[in-house]
Amino acid sequence: MADNIAKLELPGNDSIDLPIKKGTEGFDVIDISTLGKKGYFTFDPGFLATASCESAITYIDGEQGILLHRGYPIEQLATESTYLDLCYLLLYGELPTKDAFDEFETTVKQHTMVHDQIVYFFRGFRRDAHPMAMLCGVTGALSAFYQDSLDVNNPSHRKIAAFRLVSKMPTIAAMCYKFSVGQPFIYPRNDLSYAGNFLSMMFATPCEEYKVNPVVEKAMDRIFVLHADHEQNASTSTVRLAGSSGANPFACIAAGIASLWGPAHGGANEACLQMLEEIGSVDRIPEYIEKAKDKNDPFRLMGFGHRVYKNFDPRAKVMRETCHEVLQELKVVDPLLDVAMELERIALEDEYFISKKLYPNVDFYSGIIMKAIGIPTSMFTVLFALSRTVGWISHWKEMLDQPGHKISRPRQLYTGDSARDFVSVDKR
Repeated sequence: MADNIAKLELPGNDSIDLPIKKGTEGFDVIDISTLGKKGYFTFDPGFLATASCESAITYIDGEQGILLHRGYPIEQLATESTYLDLCYLLLYGELPTKDAFDEFETTVKQHTMVHDQIVYFFRGFRRDAHPMAMLCGVTGALSAFYQDSLDVNNPSHRKIAAFRLVSKMPTIAAMCYKFSVGQPFIYPRNDLSYAGNFLSMMFATPCEEYKVNPVVEKAMDRIFVLHADHEQNASTSTVRLAGSSGANPFACIAAGIASLWGPAHGGANEACLQMLEEIGSVDRIPEYIEKAKDKNDPFRLMGFGHRVYKNFDPRAKVMRETCHEVLQELKVVDPLLDVAMELERIALEDEYFISKKLYPNVDFYSGIIMKAIGIPTSMFTVLFALSRTVGWISHWKEMLDQPGHKISRPRQLYTGDSARDFVSVDKR
């Protein structure tokens, strides 16, 4: 409901009244949906000043370092909740009661297996296929197996699809890893937690019993929590855009995975590890610090600062604590982890980094944790997609639940040729 009116003056002494809408948090929004009737559209490359939808799921204040899921601060959710607890919150809007959570967890565990013929999809991939390529392809192919949840206009189908995606994504992600290293697939274990089951499917083999390290299990669960949703980013917007056409949920999530695969979006923690490999050793850090400070040098420190968070990343505070817990528990000897810890120390103490607000972000710490656990960099974005699936499906579900939603149709500023006559090839 509009609280005020903005008046836009147009050429020819004409004007139009535009409603100003207020949300529960954040900036006011000018509703320009009627502007087209006057023959005008707005120009906003990247949609950086455009609210593409109305949502009650996640709120971000980049200036203040605030991230809320359904009103709950991410710091509280990451330290006091679990990933499945957060999944319920994102999907249904409220934290579950004990009985509701037990039922939700049981249902998720009952859907962890995938159809056995999906194995043949993996056998069709090249041995050296990138895990994200496999994840994208197999997720889209789920619509060929679970046809009883494809009617997006049926609330029951939407609910079943949500359960299946949250449940099966760890299984598929682990299969992508196992295929890439030539090991047999491991079935899910429903006696384990969501994070523990994923670690088992990643690292267990038929040869010997696998025991989940509780410190690593806690760290993995936190990684899932901290990456579960992040408002209207590129991949979430892609899922909404695809879903607005009525596409089935598996196709929509596959579209989100494809968008996340871009190095400017989901590849940040992988880029961070590649940077550490380029630096190589602690004694070379001063050289690269100077390169980072040199405006004329193309080198950039990856994993520091954030496009949205201007002062600090609230997720990074929790991830930093978890990172140090994992390194202490595993006692991993790795020169790159030494480089990472020294870079962290410098970033938190050096005046240049402090003044530029180049703090270590969540990608910096999550990348270090995953490397310490033994997860290869090619799997980093896969884990991101696994975590973000519940956010994507929550936004998809929210959009379809809203009355009167329309297919997305962005406009453009056309700068091509005006109308001209065709000339046959023999006269050109």
